[in-house]
Amino acid sequence: MFDFEQHLSELGAQTVLCVGDLMLDEFVYGEVSRISPEAPAQVIAVSRQETVIGGAGNVARNIAALGVQCLFVGVVGEDEPGRQLMAALLEEQQIEPYLVIDRARPTTRKVRFVSEHYSTHLLRADWELSTPIASACEQSVIAHAIAIMPRAGAVVLSDYAKGVLTPRVIRAIIEAARQGGKPLIVDPKGTDFTVYRGATLITPNRKELADATRRVAQSDAEIAAAARELAAMVESEAVLVTRSEQGMTLVVGDAAPVHVPAYPVKIRDVSGAGDTVVAVLSTLLAMGADFEPATRAANAAAAVVVGKRGTATVSVNELRSRILPTASLASQAKIVFDWSLLDERLDEWRQQGQRVGFTNGCFDLLHPGHVRLLAEARAACDRLVVGLNSDASVARLKGDGRPIQREQGRADVLAALEAVDLVVVFPQDTPLELIKKVRPTVLVKGGDYHREEVVGHDIVEAMGGEVLLVDLVPGYSTTRLVDRSRTPPRAAKTKIGS
Repeated sequence: MFDFEQHLSELGAQTVLCVGDLMLDEFVYGEVSRISPEAPAQVIAVSRQETVIGGAGNVARNIAALGVQCLFVGVVGEDEPGRQLMAALLEEQQIEPYLVIDRARPTTRKVRFVSEHYSTHLLRADWELSTPIASACEQSVIAHAIAIMPRAGAVVLSDYAKGVLTPRVIRAIIEAARQGGKPLIVDPKGTDFTVYRGATLITPNRKELADATRRVAQSDAEIAAAARELAAMVESEAVLVTRSEQGMTLVVGDAAPVHVPAYPVKIRDVSGAGDTVVAVLSTLLAMGADFEPATRAANAAAAVVVGKRGTATVSVNELRSRILPTASLASQAKIVFDWSLLDERLDEWRQQGQRVGFTNGCFDLLHPGHVRLLAEARAACDRLVVGLNSDASVARLKGDGRPIQREQGRADVLAALEAVDLVVVFPQDTPLELIKKVRPTVLVKGGDYHREEVVGHDIVEAMGGEVLLVDLVPGYSTTRLVDRSRTPPRAAKTKIGS
């Protein structure tokens, strides 16, 4: 039986090599409410912009988001988008970039215009070349990849058909991976997949599978048959077919196909979901997982990222939460690690005219004092958001040996309480930034504080909100409980008679 909890806790010890087409993804968000008087075209009133590492770089970002070290090899042009990508990659602590500069081609850049309200892509503008990179660049990519491959537990080829993964580059890296005994995962492009011959695992979507095999691939049986044919064609150990809302189909050798259904989620944006799948597959295969558990983990990760806007990533905690048994999902839906998901929840509550309350703490060992605080906080509002210190911030605040419970466990316990509507993990030492994000109507703390000592009181009161102090339950504190548990019991005194 595959132990997801154990393996997910060990991901940080893994290293994955990723080679592929790097690009700069830009998202322009706004609202469309009129047609231009100059031409029959929609006008987008821009509200915000976002620039992220895209293409194969998004695979690297997803690997890094899992706490895994990613060795990344790619190509950029000698231009401003290339410089932006280099700077962005250097800021990613878990990504070690090896970039080849090709002065003869522009850096691939994609700008997407998105309706903020409907999360609909209105238009995309591309700057790119799809012609193969020059021979000298090919040699540099191959040299970098082979030199650092011994450090990796798995290899990913992320092919966006922008010219980096030429047949020469692909063959050299696959051969090196086979010689080194490294599992190699390919996210393919095009219709001729024979160039990927010898890959360990290939991950086409349903349309790519049909085009590559020239077969109908609609039903489960048709997809499984086409996947077997593709596996024989490219001499791979396994084929994983991604099927959007129908989930995934895994075919390994002569074993029966495994059809993994998609999670029921509200889809906000599918951009980059395939990158997330490949990232999770590679990290689990790097640590020796079999194809099926790696597939199920990748399927869970895809469900997380399609529920976010833009080219998103998934954290270990989000992945762990999604993989939990179905019976736990009600409470897990109340836990937020990615703050980008907060706005939608909060906007929905405010549109319904509901008062949002906020309190925070470490909640390391839940006791009656915590229960009273949360119950009274919830009684003062319609929806209660609880800010939870991350493990790192608890350690800084409380010292060695704390927290007793990891943040996922502490979040699970809080989310299971009826009084709590949302648990948001924050990495800072104080909840000030989170309070600015939530903008609560009611801010609640224990009675051991004075109003002016409560972090964020000025922000809440300036917005017309109030600060509520809840009386403590005498005799209860986490620190006291921890100290008591660590103090050896006194030996009972025995009276010796004559």
